[in-house]
Formats: sequence, C-alpha cells, structure tokens
Amino acid sequence: MLAEDFIALKRKSWQRLSALIDRSQRGLANLSAEELQELGRLYRQITSDLAVARRDFPNHSVSTYLNNLVARGHGEVYKQKGVRIQQFLTFFTSTFPNTFRATWGYTFAAFLMFFAPAVISFIIAYRDPGMTTVLFPGMEDTLTDIQNGQEWWQSINDNGRTSSASLIMTNNIRVTFIAFAGGALLGVLTLYVLAQNGLMLGTIAGASQALDFADNLWGFVAAHGMIELSVIFIGGGAGLQLGWSVLRPGLLTRRAALVVAARRAVQLLFGCVPLLIVAGIIEGFISPADLPLTFKIVVSLGSGLLLYGYLTLAGRPADQSR
Repeated sequence: MLAEDFIALKRKSWQRLSALIDRSQRGLANLSAEELQELGRLYRQITSDLAVARRDFPNHSVSTYLNNLVARGHGEVYKQKGVRIQQFLTFFTSTFPNTFRATWGYTFAAFLMFFAPAVISFIIAYRDPGMTTVLFPGMEDTLTDIQNGQEWWQSINDNGRTSSASLIMTNNIRVTFIAFAGGALLGVLTLYVLAQNGLMLGTIAGASQALDFADNLWGFVAAHGMIELSVIFIGGGAGLQLGWSVLRPGLLTRRAALVVAARRAVQLLFGCVPLLIVAGIIEGFISPADLPLTFKIVVSLGSGLLLYGYLTLAGRPADQSR
C-alpha cells in the first residue's frame, strides 16, 4: 500500500479525531457521552495507525502528522481521566459535606420522625412486652427469641461473614433509597419508612430492656448503629426535601424548586453510598462477633466522631474552619 492510499483510507477518522480534540480542549462539557466514547475509540485506532506508518512510511510526512495527533489525543484522553478523579475527590472533600450542612434541617426532621415513634414504642413495650406484637405485627418470633435469650442475629453468619456483609449493605442501601424515593410522593412514603423503622427499633429495645436482654441487643446494634442510622436520616432528609420543594417552593416555581432540591438530594444519596458500605462491613464482621460491649461502643463513638467531624468541618474555607 502506498502512503497516499493509506492517507485516503484513514483521513476521515483522523479529521474526526482532530475535531473532537479541538472541542475537548474548550472543556469536557462540549462533548456528549457518545462523543467521549468516540474520542477514546479513535485515539486507540490512531495509535495503531501510527505504528503502521512508522513501519511502512518512516520518512513520509504522514508519520510526523500522526505522531503529533497522537500526542494531542494522549493529552486530552488522560487529562479527562485526571479531571474525573479530581471531580470525585472534590465531591467527597467539599460538595457532599457542604450539601449536608446546607440541608441539615431536613436531616434533623427525619431524625425526629424516627426518634419520636422509637421513644413511644420503647416505653409501651418496656411496660408491657406483650404489646410488642400489637405495636409491630409479625414480631412473634422475635419476641420469643428475646424471652428465650436467643440472639437471632447470629444466623446472619451462617453463610459466611463476607456474604452477610454484602447482604446487609444491600438491605441498608435499599432502606435508604426507599426513604429518599419516598419524596416523590410529597414525602409521605419517607415519613412512613422513618416512622416504621423507629417503631421497630423502639419496640424491640423496650421488650429487650424489660426481659433482661438489653445487653445482648445493644451488643449487636452499638457498633454499626451510629453510621447506619445517620445515613438513613440523611437519606430520609433528602426525600423530605423533594416533597417540601413541591409543597413550599418559596420564590421559585415548583419546577425550579424541585430541580434544586433533586440536585441536592442526589448529591446526599451518592455521598451516603460509601458510608453504607462501611456500616455494612461493621455490621457483618464486628457487630455479631463475640467481642466486649465496651469495644463495640468505642467503635460506635469513634465512627460517629469521624463521621460528624467530616460532615461538619470538611470543605469549609480555611478561615471558617479555625
């Protein structure tokens, strides 16, 4: 094949790559997702073309042209990877904690919607453990386990702790997502999920306290509870934002208010994912383990200190964090 034939065969793709590189240099937003994939594909193709040109036409100008084009493409392709990594780091070091602080009122409201039913059901179940199945139907087996001193959560390790941690992570993510998605129904489903989970925990805790099973229960819940419940409150608060933006849009139109709330809610939900993974690992490996309650409380307090220190301090300007 002559150099001219090679050029004629490949010119169109080279020109397309050159055009994409020119546009990407003005910013990543100038390219669609399909064009970004095309940029990567054409870059890989042209590196092969350069190898052919160097082998068959080492002294022809096409080799110099392709070498320069590959150099330009390399800079853009790998720069964009660096940009994505930087964006990821910026999100977790600044965007997520700043969004949490800007919307903490919704998170606190979610906490109250969980806490109030938990306290009420705790008092009722503590005074009369028989009310457990009335407060939360379907808890007959759980009440029997409490009465018999049977730690039912130990069965989560029957299939190995790795699979247990994976199952727990999936369940935690599901609960948080449901609490978030409930905002689409004006927050009604969000309130239901929060109240139901608070009612369940309060009922079990009250019956356990009355039947001398509290140390066993908190020995399981303590280690992972701080992070897990915090994430559920954040996810619930994100859902409440969606419902509130429709009910009370303020100076914005309902559509604009919903867009703003949805953007912040998604940021909160995405930021919760690694926290749920950490909670799942703790719940799968530490919580059911035969470890002293003191150690599990230290894990809980330590994880809570780290979590809220991060949420309240990360991303602040230097003069505000002092």
